[in-house]
Amino acid sequence: MTLKNDLILRAARGEKTERTPVWLMRQAGRVLPEYREVRSKMGGFKELVETPEFACEVTIQPVDILGVDAAIIFSDILVIPEAMGLPYQMIEAKGPWFEKTVKTTEDIQKLRVAEANDLKYVMEALQLTKKELNGRVPLIGFAGAPWTIFAYMIEGSGSKTFSKAKKFLYTQPALAHQLLQKITDSTINYLKGQVIAGADMLQLFDSWAGVLSPEQYSEFALHYISQICSALKEVPLTVFAKDAHFARRAMGQLNCNTIGLDWTMDIVESRELIGNSKTLQGNMDPCLLYADYTTIKSETIKMLKTFGPQRHIANLGHGLYPDIEKDKVKCFVDTIKEFRF
Repeated sequence: MTLKNDLILRAARGEKTERTPVWLMRQAGRVLPEYREVRSKMGGFKELVETPEFACEVTIQPVDILGVDAAIIFSDILVIPEAMGLPYQMIEAKGPWFEKTVKTTEDIQKLRVAEANDLKYVMEALQLTKKELNGRVPLIGFAGAPWTIFAYMIEGSGSKTFSKAKKFLYTQPALAHQLLQKITDSTINYLKGQVIAGADMLQLFDSWAGVLSPEQYSEFALHYISQICSALKEVPLTVFAKDAHFARRAMGQLNCNTIGLDWTMDIVESRELIGNSKTLQGNMDPCLLYADYTTIKSETIKMLKTFGPQRHIANLGHGLYPDIEKDKVKCFVDTIKEFRF
């Protein structure tokens, strides 16, 4: 199927674009009243993720309502540990929680390498969304990066420090590598399945990159991200590692198309460190969208001018916050779409 709007794919590949494409992390979510309405019909977040028809509906909502240049499948990064044999719950207002965590060699041995078919509901949601989009915009698939998934599997929940997970790296490095390899193999299978199911582009989220030292990040995170990048050549791939300032130069060497920047990363410095062979994605502070419309417009234009006309995919430097007004988000998107160099 020929895409009517392939701006984001061309930008990722470094081809010339008429304007800067835009999509937003967490664009399908609580900023949209339409999402909240669908969510109210479900038992909870997980049920929504696991019901392809509803996951498809909320994936497409931001395309219709906000006018973004891509849809990103509505799912969660923690479907991978569950497919490997470590189930999780999503506790309202608290976040993810694992009743059982990984502590021993036996725990790791019990885990299986997940196949794409173990996550049939995600594949069905992708196929359904691809059909419903009917070529309007590309569909982005995603997964959590191995270190971030590992952190949850050891810690059992979110954490400011992930000290249990980091302790595991220091005290049982060989075991840590065993688990990280299993997660990596599962993630490759999962992402390859997403491409077959219809994903036009992929993103790897390393949400907890910033809690590691540069040396640990290189050994326990980048090593595995690199394996994933090299295994997935069918569609453009973006790596987004939150707070990983120290890894930007190394990320320029990854076998991927795009590097995502958070809002604390200077654009000009990041371009120098990463190099010209990668597209950059980002990186507006989500909190800008609490400002008045004039400020949102002027700051957005400033960001676009700093990135320049090519090799940029506009986005926020992290996900949308639930209490941001929908019209402010639309203002951000519209400003990008209307701007010409």
